[in-house]
Parts: sequence; structure tokens; C-alpha cells
Amino acid sequence: MEAVATLDPTRLVLAAIIGLVILLVLIIKCKVQAMISILVGAISIGLIAGMPLTEIVSSVNEGIGNTLKGIALLVGLGSMFGAILEVSGGAQTLAVTMVRKFGDEKAAWALGITGLVIAMPVFFDAGLIILIPLAFSLAKRTKRSALFYTIPLLAGLAVGHAFIPPTPGPVLVATMLGVDLGWVILIGIFCGIFAMIVAGPIWGKICGNKYFIPVPESVANQEDIDESKLPKFWTIVGIILIPLVLIIANSVAKVVPALSGIQPVLAFLGEPFVALTIAVIAAMFLLGYKHGYSNEELEKIMTKSLEPTGMILLVTACGGVLRYMLQNSGLGDVIGNAVSSASLPLVVVAFIVAALVRISVGSSTVAMTMAAGIIAAMPGISELSPLYLACVTAAIAGGSTVCSHFNDSGFWLVKSLVGMDEKTTLKTWTIMETLVGGVGFLVALVISFFA
Repeated sequence: MEAVATLDPTRLVLAAIIGLVILLVLIIKCKVQAMISILVGAISIGLIAGMPLTEIVSSVNEGIGNTLKGIALLVGLGSMFGAILEVSGGAQTLAVTMVRKFGDEKAAWALGITGLVIAMPVFFDAGLIILIPLAFSLAKRTKRSALFYTIPLLAGLAVGHAFIPPTPGPVLVATMLGVDLGWVILIGIFCGIFAMIVAGPIWGKICGNKYFIPVPESVANQEDIDESKLPKFWTIVGIILIPLVLIIANSVAKVVPALSGIQPVLAFLGEPFVALTIAVIAAMFLLGYKHGYSNEELEKIMTKSLEPTGMILLVTACGGVLRYMLQNSGLGDVIGNAVSSASLPLVVVAFIVAALVRISVGSSTVAMTMAAGIIAAMPGISELSPLYLACVTAAIAGGSTVCSHFNDSGFWLVKSLVGMDEKTTLKTWTIMETLVGGVGFLVALVISFFA
């Protein structure tokens, strides 16, 4: 649909400001569900801007349809993949093996790497609940503060959750910006490694030395993990690598002439939903059937894993509505011209927008959705290189991670699981999240100069 060129730019900007204020007030003050808030805010922008009612309806339908068709399968397949990995003990296998290889002195590094890998297929909350007993057992054995090990684990989980597909956040941003997932994975891994190192082992050591947080009594008395019942380490690594390798191979084949002969095959296998389907089937056989799960049990596990995806998909779809409302009203052109005149790199703008929403609303999903919608509505986005768009995606991921505080459910989950008060959680977890987002963004900014 063509943008409405006849609308007054001043009215468009006013419409955007009022619409976004309505959205934020509904979420923050009125505690209205994010999906409804974003939808009401988007429609308000269209009405105040003076868009014809038929175009408002068309923008809503266009936003929902075009957004969901790119991510619905990926979110569902990723959830099932993560659920099988979770119930089979695959996450624990990675953590236990890595800690044993690194040793107690460098276990913080092992936990950071494990968290990063596990958060790609497994939701943050589930990954934390599965792996935090191992961090506590290490703290108990070494008589150190629990923060010495939990902060690196949290940093790794936060990085994998925010920066690297197939976790839903970067997938939805990449879809809205129209960027190849292979580039997003490569840039996400590169940014994530630096972010994990700074926010994980380095910051964790500082926190562990400054604040002594004892291991919760309920955990201190638990028995150690029985490794004999866990799947093999390389089996888990191989299964997790399947979608990543296939998607990256597809991206590489597009720019390497020597692979032109097999490019059609790699393009098919590297299509994200195909790659994830292969990984899910491999997990079903190697982690499900081979470990005694029946068809009925796997079906229940995989079906239950889809329950939280409805909220993710609907919030994301409404973010698509916001994007198309901004774009079709002509506001995208106004924002684009303002950014150009301000001489700010798009990567910086993307980070700032996502960070402001994150600080205001608390939800990283809403922050990613809104920032991606605003950036995607700008003119000329499709003409940017895949590498630059991948950097923009990483910048949005970074902005949506910083400054977790009282309005973020993750803040309260970490506080309760680790056993800290609010003040200590702000001084440890909140700074860790800000380091994750900030360092990831800075790495993406540096890479963008060469894109």
C-alpha cells in the first residue's frame, strides 16, 4: 500500500506521539495487556493522523498477516525444540560437561557459555530454572557467593535470549526488517560473545566479591545431578547446531560462487522453518524415543510447549500493525527524514528507541516489537545491506535488554530465585542486563561501520 502523501507532517508527528503515549499509559498505568495496548495505540495513530477508515483496517490486516507469516512457524517449532531439550536433560548435560571441562576455577565461563547456547532454543525462564541448581551446587562446593556463578549464567541466558535466533525476539525483528536470519545469527553470536564475557565472568566476579549471597537452604540440601541419566554431550551439541549451521550455510552459499551448484539445495535446507523442522525431528528421535519417551508423551510435551507462544505471536502481530500504520500513514518518511537530518546512524536510533520502550514498559518483547516497527517503517530500509540490517537487529536486541528494573518480570524472577533483596538485585542483575545490551550494541555499531 502506498503511503498517504497528502497528510500534514506536523499532524503525523503529533499522531505518533499521542498514539505512543496512549500505548505506554495503557501498559504502565492501566496494566492493560500488551497486545490490546499496542493495537489501540496503532489505531489511535491512524485515526489522529486522518487516515481513511478503510486504510486503517487494511493496515491492521496487512500488519498481522505479513508479520505472522514470517515467524509463526519458527516460534512454534522453536518452542517444541526447546521443550524436548528441556525434559530430556539436554540443558543439564551441556552445563555439567562444560563445568567439568573448565574446572571449578573457570566454571563461571562454562556457565556463561552454556547459558548462551541453551537460551537459543529454550525460553529464558525455563533455562534459568533448569540450570540455576548447578550454579548453586558450585557455590556450595567452593563456599563462594552464589552471584559468582549465577551472574555468568544469567548473562549467557540473556545474550542467547536477545541476540541469537531461533529465539523469538531476533526472529521477529529480522522478519520485520526483512533481513536474512543467517546474517542475524552471525552478528548475534559475535555481539553476544563480547557481551557475555563482560556481563558474565567479569561482572560476576566483581559481584561475587562484593556481595555474599548464600545458597538457598532448599537447594543446599539437594542431591547432585545423576549424570548417568543424562543424554550425551555431543548429541546435544549436534542437535542444537543443526538449524544454525543450515541457516548460515544458506546465507554463505548466496555470496560464494563455488557453492552455486548446490545453492538450491542449501536454500531449501537453510530455509529457517525447514532447518528447525529437521532439528525438531532429530530431537524427537535422539532425545525422545531413545530415552524412553513414547509418542503420546512427546505429543503432550510438544503441545504444552505451544501454550506460551500465543501471547508472543499476538504481541508480535500487533507490533506489525504498528509498523504498517506508521508506514502507510506516511510517518515513516517523516521519521526517516528526521533521522537523516539528525545525522545519527540508524543503528544508534534503533538502540535508543528500543531502550526507551524497555525502560518504560519493562517487556523486552514489546520493546523489540515497537522498535522494529518504527525502524521498518522508515523509507529505504530494504536497500540497506544484509550486514547492516543484521547490526540494526542486534542494536534493537541490545536496547530491549538494558535497564531491567521493577516493571520487568525477569527482575522479580531473578530476585526470588537467587534470594536477593530489591536493592542488591538492582546493583547486580540490572547492571548485568545493561552491560549485556550496551556491549552488544557497541559491537554491532563498530561492525556497522564496515557494512
